[in-house]
Amino acid sequence: MKKKIAILLLAFILVISGCTPNPTADLTEEAAPGTPTLPSPQIGVTPAPGVENAVNAFLNAWQVEDYPVMYAMLSSESRSMISEEDFTTRYLETAAAMTLQFNTGIDYEVLSTMTNPQTATAKVQVNYNTNLFGTFSREIELAMVKESGEWVMQWGEGMILPELAGGNALDTVRSSSPRGNIYASDGYPIAAQDDAVAIGFVPGDLDYDLISLFYSTMADLTIYQVDEIVEMVNNTYPTDYVSLGEVLQSDVDRRMGTLSALSGVYLNYYSSRFYYDGGLAPQAVGHLNYISAEDLNTYLRLGYGSNERYGSTGLERAFEDELSGEKGASLYLKDPNGQIISLLAEKGATSGQSITTTIDPRLQYLLQQSLGEYRGAIVVMEVDTGRVLAMVSNPQFDPNLFDINNQNIVYTNNPYFEEDDPVFNRATNGQYPLGSVFKIITMAAGLETGVFTESSEIYCGHSVVACGNELFDWTYEKEKPPSGDLTLPEGLMRSCNPWFYTIGEQLFLEGYSNAIADMARDFGLGRETGIEIAEQPGNIPAEVASCEVNTQLAIGQGEMIVTPLQVASFIAAIGNGGTLYRPALVEEIGPENGDPTYIFEPEIQGTLPISDYNMNIITEAMRSVISNGRGTAHTQLATMQYRAYGKTGTATNPFGESHAWFAGYTSVGNENRPDIAVAVILENAGEGSEMAAPVFRRVVSLYFSNYVNYGYILPWEAYPYVVASETPIPSETPIPTNTPIPTDTPVGGEEATESP
Repeated sequence: MKKKIAILLLAFILVISGCTPNPTADLTEEAAPGTPTLPSPQIGVTPAPGVENAVNAFLNAWQVEDYPVMYAMLSSESRSMISEEDFTTRYLETAAAMTLQFNTGIDYEVLSTMTNPQTATAKVQVNYNTNLFGTFSREIELAMVKESGEWVMQWGEGMILPELAGGNALDTVRSSSPRGNIYASDGYPIAAQDDAVAIGFVPGDLDYDLISLFYSTMADLTIYQVDEIVEMVNNTYPTDYVSLGEVLQSDVDRRMGTLSALSGVYLNYYSSRFYYDGGLAPQAVGHLNYISAEDLNTYLRLGYGSNERYGSTGLERAFEDELSGEKGASLYLKDPNGQIISLLAEKGATSGQSITTTIDPRLQYLLQQSLGEYRGAIVVMEVDTGRVLAMVSNPQFDPNLFDINNQNIVYTNNPYFEEDDPVFNRATNGQYPLGSVFKIITMAAGLETGVFTESSEIYCGHSVVACGNELFDWTYEKEKPPSGDLTLPEGLMRSCNPWFYTIGEQLFLEGYSNAIADMARDFGLGRETGIEIAEQPGNIPAEVASCEVNTQLAIGQGEMIVTPLQVASFIAAIGNGGTLYRPALVEEIGPENGDPTYIFEPEIQGTLPISDYNMNIITEAMRSVISNGRGTAHTQLATMQYRAYGKTGTATNPFGESHAWFAGYTSVGNENRPDIAVAVILENAGEGSEMAAPVFRRVVSLYFSNYVNYGYILPWEAYPYVVASETPIPSETPIPTNTPIPTDTPVGGEEATESP
């Protein structure tokens, strides 16, 4: 009976099905007018979350060290066991211990995955790329659970490194290597490991019955003159500790009999990297700094110890890898009680290489003593090679003061200019308007375009109307007679502003609007020179927008700034006939007692786009600046016994007194003394002819006389290398009272006038 009922029921269902219209067919046929239709059904499929996708996302975040993303992928249980801060710290500590490389510290391959409804595991091979220990691999297992439909990590420390499971930790024992020395060109040490003594005094503890002996002894041992030490004593509180810097222990031992008789003098012995003579070319050579808390993780991963120092500026920074050598370390695995379980990896240290510089130590030292209290720079460069023989930036600083043994550090490692920051290298990073020295470039542009010739002539009066503006000559401000009729070479000799305003106007009006700017770039301005240490590019306008702008550019004002190094570089190119060499501070690099790995070779960067004929016109005009009785440097340099060519410059700026420039080169032909190019700038010192030209004379005189002839007393000196008690006021030039900050913003305006 039940079987019959089932058969009847099935037959009934089949009949009903056959009578029911096909719903799909109805939806595809055209409906009768007025007949409502149903929308097509939208079918969505939600795939099950992929385990391998979750694994890749987690490991990709690890590769880029995005620890917040990694932490967000942990299970709720894991997050309850460790905070995000501790999670991040654990990864960073491990990276530092292993010295993982940045960005490329790990790569991985997913080997297999196993999935259950609510749990999953993945086996992954992780390659750890380290700075010290090379690359080593581990197979790690990632455990996952599903929460809210997503796979998340059941985290454990073994997911960083399998050996860390169970609370184990890594410990890196680092070994330091001797840092390479830095030498002057003749092998004299500039920076080396040595036994030294930090010297200081407390004024209130001095025995004033022996005060003269104190002054003479301190002046003998340190870089300071007697009058400077007197000023320190008089201008500090009796209980202050006054640092005089660091000296070699051998020098202290030599004067120990005298020192033992002096009260109030304190000696602190230590062994460290020592910078001789209070720092030769300190801004160029650089100094060391201790690792800050903010940078500690970075340097640990590079292999440094937490108490090591690193090159912070100058050559010390540029050649940090060569000087510091290869770091060494041993990587240990320790249990939660601090006991060593095993040695995981080991790397031996190798000594750093030493650097021999191009610096002439005696020339550098004497020039460092020559700028007095003026802020400024001197660059001395071989004309035919690009070797930098001296690089002075004033004020000076003693790199030894950055050693932790001396607590009176007053300088900051600031990469940006601060007017009183002696660490700032004005020779490479100071950016200034060039003033009348730039007229050399303007003259070259005028000659090369053919708009002007050697015989072109104008009347150089007190002013000229150019581009619709009345623009004045330096003779007007000085209340001097106008220069009168001048050919173009004579215009350079007299530094006649109207001549160069005229060139700027005429070139612009005749379709050569960018000729001066283009020539400046061909002279190497507006870009870095390629020297080994940090430098600024200066600025030359990409496009000259107006006639007025071109007239200001023509006299080295307006939208242009240069570094003293750039000026020395192009002056050297003029001196050698047109070849621009890359300036260089490094002569040789190599092991202390081994074959060099680098030897300097002159490197040509370009050629000045000037014909030989026009080059001769320019150089003869530069010679007349000195040799002709009307030349702007004749008074200061005519009696100098060494043949030289040059140009004076006085660059106006919106912050105070003008900057004094002189740039020139020699043509002596001494086979033992290669000819040199020199650039001198004194910030806010007034006239280039009165203040900077005498410094040029000193440079040339010292260099060619084997350091015997100091080239007369400078305007601010009481006697050679000693500043007068008050800086004398040069003729018609006010003494600077507040040095402005050279900036990379354009200076000067439409009415700027330029002195010689």
